[in-house]
Amino acid sequence: MAGQVCAIIGFGPGLGAAYAKIFLEAGYDLALLSRSGAELTSKPAANSVVKSYACDTGIPETFTAVLEQVESDMGTIEVMIYNADLGQFGTLEEVSETELEQSWRVSVLGLFTAAKLLGPRMSKRGTGKIIVSGATAALRGNDWTTAFAPAKAAQRILSQSLAKQLGPKGVHVAYLIIDGVIDTQDTRQNFSPNAPDEFYIQPDQIAKMALFVAEQDRSAWTFEVDMRPFGEKW
Repeated sequence: MAGQVCAIIGFGPGLGAAYAKIFLEAGYDLALLSRSGAELTSKPAANSVVKSYACDTGIPETFTAVLEQVESDMGTIEVMIYNADLGQFGTLEEVSETELEQSWRVSVLGLFTAAKLLGPRMSKRGTGKIIVSGATAALRGNDWTTAFAPAKAAQRILSQSLAKQLGPKGVHVAYLIIDGVIDTQDTRQNFSPNAPDEFYIQPDQIAKMALFVAEQDRSAWTFEVDMRPFGEKW
């Protein structure tokens, strides 16, 4: 994997950091994209290239410009991990029209923008991977996912459409359904502070699955894979 670039869109603590750790260990160079331009908290190996970029995936013009800058700085993006979304949670009475639109722009429009730029380039090369972080909400809504579920469901269907268009051209598109609460400091404090360890899904294990999917032989590609803790009801 030496010299291949993995762009993690939606980098931050938790799952974004886990993706960075696992793909860095596998030998990829990393482009880390986030609203804040956050950087790795640990020092990468001397032979690794890691660069951070600030962008808003919900604004197509600036997001496209940042992706162009990544390829200008680092070279061809071989793996794109789309991990950006907005946790706009609440009932119909609690969620505003603006929050619903923002959730859609980040989850759906951002993925479309990235695929619009990188998909044809990957297709021309006949190689490339687009891996999208999904959620249970992509399959069903709940009373508190009034804004989140429509965005994730649309993101899943967009990913399926991309897979059918780009797959025959050599580009592997995959959607990861994360059916569980990811173990982060925030979720332990705010979501379920008294839950046992086995309640959570570990971010490193999600990232390892993403790497496994990214390295699949094209004779047996996975589009959709779901992951959940062993005790999760489904």
